[in-house]
Amino acid sequence: MCLFPLLLAGAPPKGKKLDSEVKKITRSAILIDTHNDIPSFTVDGADIGNSPKNYTDIPRLKQGGVGAVFFSVFVDAKYVNGNHSANRALQMIDTVRQDIIARYPDTFRLSFTSRDIETAHKRHKIAGLMGLEGGHAIEDSPRLLRDYYRLGIRYMTLTHFNTNNWADSSGDMDKPEVAHHNGLTPFGKDVVREMNRLGMMVDISHVADKTFFDALETSLSPLIASHSACRAITNVPRNMSDEMIRALAQKGGVIQINIYCPFISQRSADASKAAENLPPNERPPIVRATLDDVVAHIDHVRQIAGINAIGIGTDFDGIECAPIGLDDVSKFPNLTRALLEKGYSARDIRKIYGENTMRLMRQVEKVAAQLARAPAP
Repeated sequence: MCLFPLLLAGAPPKGKKLDSEVKKITRSAILIDTHNDIPSFTVDGADIGNSPKNYTDIPRLKQGGVGAVFFSVFVDAKYVNGNHSANRALQMIDTVRQDIIARYPDTFRLSFTSRDIETAHKRHKIAGLMGLEGGHAIEDSPRLLRDYYRLGIRYMTLTHFNTNNWADSSGDMDKPEVAHHNGLTPFGKDVVREMNRLGMMVDISHVADKTFFDALETSLSPLIASHSACRAITNVPRNMSDEMIRALAQKGGVIQINIYCPFISQRSADASKAAENLPPNERPPIVRATLDDVVAHIDHVRQIAGINAIGIGTDFDGIECAPIGLDDVSKFPNLTRALLEKGYSARDIRKIYGENTMRLMRQVEKVAAQLARAPAP
Protein backbone atom coordinates (compact mmCIF):
# COMPACT_ATOMS: atom_id res chain seq x y z
CA MET A 1 0.00 0.00 0.00
CA CYS A 2 1.32 3.43 -0.90
CA LEU A 3 1.82 5.56 2.21
CA PHE A 4 1.74 8.86 0.33
CA PRO A 5 1.52 10.30 -3.20
CA LEU A 6 4.86 10.93 -4.84
CA LEU A 7 3.47 14.14 -6.28
CA LEU A 8 0.97 16.30 -4.49
CA ALA A 9 -2.24 17.42 -6.16
CA GLY A 10 -2.04 20.78 -7.85
CA ALA A 11 0.90 22.77 -9.14
CA PRO A 12 3.34 24.34 -6.64
CA PRO A 13 2.73 28.05 -6.01
CA LYS A 14 4.83 30.61 -7.90
CA GLY A 15 5.72 34.28 -7.74
CA LYS A 16 3.81 36.43 -5.27
CA LYS A 17 1.63 33.49 -4.28
CA LEU A 18 4.76 31.55 -3.31
CA ASP A 19 6.13 34.51 -1.34
CA SER A 20 2.83 34.82 0.51
CA GLU A 21 2.74 31.11 1.32
CA VAL A 22 6.30 31.19 2.68
CA LYS A 23 5.42 34.08 4.99
CA LYS A 24 2.21 32.38 6.10
CA ILE A 25 4.00 29.14 7.01
CA THR A 26 6.80 31.04 8.77
CA ARG A 27 4.19 32.73 10.99
CA SER A 28 1.99 29.70 11.65
CA ALA A 29 4.33 26.70 11.93
CA ILE A 30 5.99 25.82 15.22
CA LEU A 31 9.46 25.23 13.82
CA ILE A 32 11.33 23.01 16.27
CA ASP A 33 15.08 22.59 15.81
CA THR A 34 15.90 19.55 17.91
CA HIS A 35 19.65 20.11 18.02
CA ASN A 36 21.47 23.43 18.34
CA ASP A 37 24.93 23.70 19.90
CA ILE A 38 25.11 27.41 20.73
CA PRO A 39 25.46 26.53 24.48
CA SER A 40 28.99 25.32 23.70
CA PHE A 41 29.76 28.99 23.00
CA THR A 42 27.60 30.74 25.61
CA VAL A 43 29.28 28.65 28.31
CA ASP A 44 32.48 30.48 27.35
CA GLY A 45 30.90 33.93 27.22
CA ALA A 46 29.22 34.27 23.82
CA ASP A 47 26.03 36.35 23.86
CA ILE A 48 23.08 34.76 22.09
CA GLY A 49 21.54 38.23 22.00
CA ASN A 50 23.93 39.12 19.20
CA SER A 51 26.58 36.66 18.09
CA PRO A 52 27.45 37.22 14.41
CA LYS A 53 30.41 34.84 14.55
CA ASN A 54 28.03 31.95 15.26
CA TYR A 55 25.17 30.43 13.30
CA THR A 56 22.69 31.30 16.06
CA ASP A 57 21.52 34.45 17.80
CA ILE A 58 18.19 36.00 18.78
CA PRO A 59 17.69 38.33 15.79
CA ARG A 60 18.31 35.51 13.34
CA LEU A 61 16.17 33.00 15.28
CA LYS A 62 13.29 35.46 14.98
CA GLN A 63 14.01 36.14 11.33
CA GLY A 64 13.98 32.40 10.64
CA GLY A 65 10.65 31.89 12.39
CA VAL A 66 12.09 29.40 14.88
CA GLY A 67 9.47 28.43 17.48
CA ALA A 68 11.42 26.03 19.70
CA VAL A 69 15.02 24.98 20.18
CA PHE A 70 16.46 21.94 21.90
CA PHE A 71 19.71 23.45 23.11
CA SER A 72 22.39 20.77 23.12
CA VAL A 73 23.98 20.00 26.48
CA PHE A 74 27.02 18.57 24.74
CA VAL A 75 29.62 16.78 26.83
CA ASP A 76 32.74 16.02 24.82
CA ALA A 77 34.34 12.61 25.33
CA LYS A 78 37.47 14.25 26.74
CA TYR A 79 35.56 14.94 29.96
CA VAL A 80 35.43 11.21 30.66
CA ASN A 81 39.06 11.48 31.75
CA GLY A 82 39.10 12.16 35.46
CA ASN A 83 35.31 11.78 35.72
CA HIS A 84 34.54 15.36 34.72
CA SER A 85 31.52 14.51 32.52
CA ALA A 86 28.89 15.34 35.12
CA ASN A 87 30.62 18.61 35.98
CA ARG A 88 30.59 19.62 32.33
CA ALA A 89 26.95 18.57 31.91
CA LEU A 90 25.92 20.75 34.85
CA GLN A 91 27.84 23.71 33.46
CA MET A 92 26.13 23.26 30.10
CA ILE A 93 22.68 23.00 31.71
CA ASP A 94 23.44 26.17 33.64
CA THR A 95 24.45 28.13 30.55
CA VAL A 96 21.17 27.22 28.84
CA ARG A 97 19.08 28.17 31.85
CA GLN A 98 21.10 31.19 32.94
CA ASP A 99 22.93 32.67 29.93
CA ILE A 100 20.22 32.02 27.35
CA ILE A 101 16.73 31.66 28.82
CA ALA A 102 16.97 33.68 32.07
CA ARG A 103 19.07 36.38 30.39
CA TYR A 104 16.46 36.90 27.67
CA PRO A 105 13.07 36.14 29.24
CA ASP A 106 11.25 38.31 26.70
CA THR A 107 12.48 35.98 23.95
CA PHE A 108 12.67 32.51 25.50
CA ARG A 109 10.38 30.43 27.69
CA LEU A 110 11.90 27.51 29.58
CA SER A 111 9.98 24.47 28.39
CA PHE A 112 9.78 20.80 29.30
CA THR A 113 6.73 19.36 27.52
CA SER A 114 4.87 19.48 24.22
CA ARG A 115 2.24 21.65 25.90
CA ASP A 116 4.94 24.08 27.03
CA ILE A 117 6.02 24.50 23.40
CA GLU A 118 2.47 25.32 22.39
CA THR A 119 2.16 27.82 25.24
CA ALA A 120 5.39 29.55 24.25
CA HIS A 121 4.15 29.81 20.67
CA LYS A 122 0.88 31.40 21.79
CA ARG A 123 2.86 33.92 23.83
CA HIS A 124 5.10 34.70 20.84
CA LYS A 125 8.18 33.32 22.57
CA ILE A 126 10.72 30.72 21.58
CA ALA A 127 10.47 27.55 23.64
CA GLY A 128 13.86 26.66 25.12
CA LEU A 129 14.42 22.96 25.84
CA MET A 130 17.48 20.83 26.49
CA GLY A 131 18.87 17.57 25.13
CA LEU A 132 21.93 15.86 26.62
CA GLU A 133 24.45 14.76 23.98
CA GLY A 134 26.70 11.94 25.12
CA GLY A 135 25.47 9.10 27.33
CA HIS A 136 28.84 8.99 29.11
CA ALA A 137 27.64 12.13 30.94
CA ILE A 138 25.52 10.03 33.30
CA GLU A 139 28.75 8.35 34.49
CA ASP A 140 26.93 4.99 34.52
CA SER A 141 24.51 6.25 37.18
CA PRO A 142 20.70 6.14 36.89
CA ARG A 143 20.68 8.67 39.74
CA LEU A 144 22.49 11.20 37.57
CA LEU A 145 20.09 10.44 34.71
CA ARG A 146 17.17 11.29 37.00
CA ASP A 147 18.93 14.44 38.21
CA TYR A 148 19.39 15.63 34.63
CA TYR A 149 15.72 15.04 33.95
CA ARG A 150 14.76 17.09 37.00
CA LEU A 151 16.98 19.91 35.71
CA GLY A 152 15.17 19.88 32.37
CA ILE A 153 16.86 17.38 30.07
CA ARG A 154 14.22 15.92 27.75
CA TYR A 155 16.30 13.70 25.50
CA MET A 156 19.65 11.97 25.79
CA THR A 157 21.84 10.95 22.87
CA LEU A 158 22.95 7.48 23.97
CA THR A 159 26.48 7.98 22.62
CA HIS A 160 28.53 10.64 20.93
CA PHE A 161 31.38 9.66 18.59
CA ASN A 162 32.75 7.55 21.45
CA THR A 163 31.56 4.18 22.68
CA ASN A 164 30.79 4.41 26.39
CA ASN A 165 30.57 1.70 29.03
CA TRP A 166 27.11 0.57 27.96
CA ALA A 167 26.47 1.55 24.30
CA ASP A 168 28.38 1.31 21.03
CA SER A 169 28.87 4.42 18.90
CA SER A 170 28.99 4.64 15.12
CA GLY A 171 32.06 6.84 15.53
CA ASP A 172 34.60 4.20 16.52
CA MET A 173 33.35 0.86 15.20
CA ASP A 174 36.49 0.59 13.04
CA LYS A 175 38.81 0.96 16.03
CA PRO A 176 40.00 -2.45 17.31
CA GLU A 177 41.45 -0.84 20.42
CA VAL A 178 37.96 0.15 21.61
CA ALA A 179 36.05 -2.40 23.68
CA HIS A 180 32.65 -2.80 22.04
CA HIS A 181 29.48 -4.39 23.41
CA ASN A 182 27.62 -5.54 20.29
CA GLY A 183 25.00 -2.83 20.83
CA LEU A 184 23.55 -2.11 24.25
CA THR A 185 24.70 -3.90 27.40
CA PRO A 186 22.06 -5.08 29.91
CA PHE A 187 22.73 -1.87 31.85
CA GLY A 188 22.30 0.13 28.65
CA LYS A 189 18.87 -1.43 28.18
CA ASP A 190 18.04 -0.47 31.77
CA VAL A 191 19.03 3.11 30.93
CA VAL A 192 16.57 3.10 28.02
CA ARG A 193 13.81 1.73 30.25
CA GLU A 194 14.51 4.39 32.86
CA MET A 195 14.33 7.07 30.19
CA ASN A 196 10.93 5.69 29.20
CA ARG A 197 9.78 5.85 32.82
CA LEU A 198 10.98 9.42 33.24
CA GLY A 199 9.56 10.67 29.94
CA MET A 200 12.97 11.39 28.41
CA MET A 201 13.26 10.80 24.68
CA VAL A 202 15.78 8.15 23.60
CA ASP A 203 18.02 9.75 20.98
CA ILE A 204 19.81 7.36 18.63
CA SER A 205 21.87 9.84 16.61
CA HIS A 206 25.55 8.81 16.75
CA VAL A 207 24.89 5.21 17.82
CA ALA A 208 26.11 2.07 16.06
CA ASP A 209 23.52 0.19 14.01
CA LYS A 210 23.23 -2.64 16.53
CA THR A 211 22.77 -0.12 19.35
CA PHE A 212 19.92 1.42 17.38
CA PHE A 213 18.11 -1.89 16.94
CA ASP A 214 18.66 -2.84 20.59
CA ALA A 215 17.20 0.52 21.68
CA LEU A 216 14.29 0.12 19.28
CA GLU A 217 13.50 -3.32 20.69
CA THR A 218 13.88 -2.21 24.31
CA SER A 219 12.07 1.12 24.29
CA LEU A 220 8.35 1.35 24.97
CA SER A 221 8.38 4.88 23.55
CA PRO A 222 9.20 5.96 20.00
CA LEU A 223 12.80 6.94 19.36
CA ILE A 224 14.16 10.23 18.09
CA ALA A 225 17.21 10.78 15.92
CA SER A 226 17.86 14.35 17.01
CA HIS A 227 20.29 15.21 14.18
CA SER A 228 20.83 12.56 11.52
CA ALA A 229 20.59 12.05 7.77
CA CYS A 230 20.24 9.31 5.14
CA ARG A 231 23.03 6.84 4.42
CA ALA A 232 21.47 5.97 1.04
CA ILE A 233 22.31 9.50 -0.14
CA THR A 234 25.52 10.15 1.80
CA ASN A 235 27.30 6.95 2.70
CA VAL A 236 28.86 7.71 6.08
CA PRO A 237 28.47 5.58 9.25
CA ARG A 238 26.96 8.51 11.14
CA ASN A 239 23.88 8.48 8.89
CA MET A 240 20.94 6.07 9.12
CA SER A 241 20.29 3.24 6.67
CA ASP A 242 16.92 2.87 4.97
CA GLU A 243 16.24 -0.18 7.14
CA MET A 244 16.85 1.90 10.27
CA ILE A 245 14.70 4.80 9.10
CA ARG A 246 11.79 2.52 8.21
CA ALA A 247 12.03 0.70 11.53
CA LEU A 248 12.19 4.04 13.38
CA ALA A 249 9.08 5.29 11.57
CA GLN A 250 7.11 2.08 12.08
CA LYS A 251 7.31 2.63 15.84
CA GLY A 252 6.38 6.31 15.63
CA GLY A 253 9.90 7.73 15.66
CA VAL A 254 11.23 10.76 13.80
CA ILE A 255 14.53 11.42 12.04
CA GLN A 256 15.48 15.07 12.44
CA ILE A 257 17.49 16.03 9.38
CA ASN A 258 21.04 17.21 10.08
CA ILE A 259 22.56 19.81 7.73
CA TYR A 260 26.32 19.24 8.20
CA CYS A 261 27.85 19.33 4.71
CA PRO A 262 29.77 15.99 4.84
CA PHE A 263 26.64 14.24 6.16
CA ILE A 264 24.27 15.45 3.45
CA SER A 265 26.54 15.66 0.38
CA GLN A 266 28.56 12.69 -0.88
CA ARG A 267 30.88 15.08 -2.70
CA SER A 268 31.54 16.90 0.56
CA ALA A 269 31.95 13.63 2.48
CA ASP A 270 34.47 12.28 -0.05
CA ALA A 271 36.49 15.51 -0.03
CA SER A 272 36.55 15.56 3.78
CA LYS A 273 37.68 11.93 3.89
CA ALA A 274 40.52 12.64 1.47
CA ALA A 275 41.57 15.67 3.49
CA GLU A 276 42.03 13.53 6.61
CA ASN A 277 45.29 12.24 5.12
CA LEU A 278 46.72 15.74 4.85
CA PRO A 279 48.43 17.74 7.62
CA PRO A 280 45.90 20.03 9.35
CA ASN A 281 47.50 23.18 7.92
CA GLU A 282 47.20 21.81 4.36
CA ARG A 283 43.58 20.72 4.47
CA PRO A 284 41.30 22.63 2.10
CA PRO A 285 37.98 24.11 3.28
CA ILE A 286 35.09 21.68 3.53
CA VAL A 287 33.17 21.38 0.25
CA ARG A 288 29.83 23.02 0.90
CA ALA A 289 26.54 21.25 0.39
CA THR A 290 23.46 23.10 -0.87
CA LEU A 291 19.85 23.60 0.11
CA ASP A 292 18.95 21.04 -2.56
CA ASP A 293 20.94 18.45 -0.60
CA VAL A 294 18.85 19.13 2.50
CA VAL A 295 15.65 18.75 0.47
CA ALA A 296 16.98 15.50 -1.03
CA HIS A 297 17.36 13.94 2.42
CA ILE A 298 13.90 15.11 3.47
CA ASP A 299 12.45 13.76 0.24
CA HIS A 300 14.21 10.42 0.64
CA VAL A 301 12.72 9.89 4.09
CA ARG A 302 9.30 10.79 2.72
CA GLN A 303 9.65 8.22 -0.05
CA ILE A 304 10.76 5.34 2.17
CA ALA A 305 9.00 6.07 5.47
CA GLY A 306 6.35 8.76 5.01
CA ILE A 307 5.87 12.39 5.87
CA ASN A 308 5.25 11.65 9.57
CA ALA A 309 8.84 10.45 10.08
CA ILE A 310 10.60 13.74 9.26
CA GLY A 311 11.80 16.59 11.47
CA ILE A 312 14.56 19.19 11.62
CA GLY A 313 17.70 18.90 13.79
CA THR A 314 20.28 21.14 12.19
CA ASP A 315 23.30 20.86 14.51
CA PHE A 316 23.94 24.58 14.00
CA ASP A 317 27.00 25.68 16.01
CA GLY A 318 28.05 22.07 16.37
CA ILE A 319 29.16 22.05 12.73
CA GLU A 320 31.81 23.91 10.76
CA CYS A 321 29.97 23.87 7.43
CA ALA A 322 26.34 24.68 6.68
CA PRO A 323 24.82 24.31 3.21
CA ILE A 324 24.53 27.19 0.79
CA GLY A 325 21.04 28.59 1.21
CA LEU A 326 20.65 27.39 4.79
CA ASP A 327 23.60 29.36 6.07
CA ASP A 328 22.29 30.06 9.59
CA VAL A 329 19.10 29.99 11.66
CA SER A 330 17.63 32.95 9.79
CA LYS A 331 17.40 31.02 6.51
CA PHE A 332 14.60 28.56 7.26
CA PRO A 333 12.22 30.48 4.94
CA ASN A 334 14.54 29.38 2.11
CA LEU A 335 13.89 25.76 3.06
CA THR A 336 10.15 26.45 3.21
CA ARG A 337 10.30 27.91 -0.29
CA ALA A 338 12.31 24.96 -1.62
CA LEU A 339 9.87 22.44 -0.15
CA LEU A 340 6.89 24.30 -1.61
CA GLU A 341 8.60 24.35 -5.01
CA LYS A 342 9.20 20.60 -4.65
CA GLY A 343 5.45 20.09 -4.24
CA TYR A 344 5.14 19.82 -0.46
CA SER A 345 1.96 21.28 0.98
CA ALA A 346 1.78 23.73 3.87
CA ARG A 347 0.42 20.87 5.99
CA ASP A 348 3.40 18.68 5.08
CA ILE A 349 5.83 21.44 6.01
CA ARG A 350 4.13 22.08 9.35
CA LYS A 351 4.50 18.37 10.10
CA ILE A 352 8.20 18.41 9.21
CA TYR A 353 8.86 21.61 11.13
CA GLY A 354 7.21 20.66 14.39
CA GLU A 355 4.04 18.60 14.41
CA ASN A 356 5.83 15.26 14.03
CA THR A 357 8.17 16.11 16.91
CA MET A 358 5.25 17.25 19.07
CA ARG A 359 3.43 13.98 18.37
CA LEU A 360 6.51 12.01 19.39
CA MET A 361 6.88 14.06 22.58
CA ARG A 362 3.24 13.52 23.51
CA GLN A 363 3.65 9.78 23.08
CA VAL A 364 6.80 9.73 25.24
CA GLU A 365 4.93 11.71 27.90
CA LYS A 366 1.95 9.33 27.63
CA VAL A 367 4.12 6.24 28.10
CA ALA A 368 5.77 7.82 31.15
CA ALA A 369 2.37 8.57 32.65
CA GLN A 370 1.24 4.98 32.03
CA LEU A 371 4.38 3.58 33.64
CA ALA A 372 3.89 5.86 36.64
CA ARG A 373 0.45 4.34 37.17
CA ALA A 374 1.62 0.76 36.73
CA PRO A 375 1.83 -1.36 39.91
CA ALA A 376 5.28 -1.98 41.30
CA PRO A 377 6.77 -5.38 40.29
